[in-house]
Amino acid sequence: MADQDNELDHLFAQARAARDVLPDDLAVRIETDAEAIRLARTARPQRRTWRQKIGVIGGWQGLSGLVAASAAGVWIGFSAPTFLPDPVDYFISQETAYLMADLNLDENYLEDAE
Repeated sequence: MADQDNELDHLFAQARAARDVLPDDLAVRIETDAEAIRLARTARPQRRTWRQKIGVIGGWQGLSGLVAASAAGVWIGFSAPTFLPDPVDYFISQETAYLMADLNLDENYLEDAE
């Protein structure tokens, strides 16, 4: 086992001693390509904040779906179907005791609070 470790150490020592040298023309080409890529990234115009926000939503398709859902909500809110009570009239025209009765609370609750 110790003999194998010595052989392995010897092979690692040979590998460290015999390092390959990168040819000069290859190093120049790598550096040129890296500089071209770096310049291309810095020259690119920054995205506007609105484009970033629209991108977070899901692009124009997501934004159009959000607008359609919002418009439908506003439409339903202002012109509620006839089978639904108008929430503004419900809370303004009713008295507190009647509202409490709708909530299935005992009227004694009101008397105890006073």
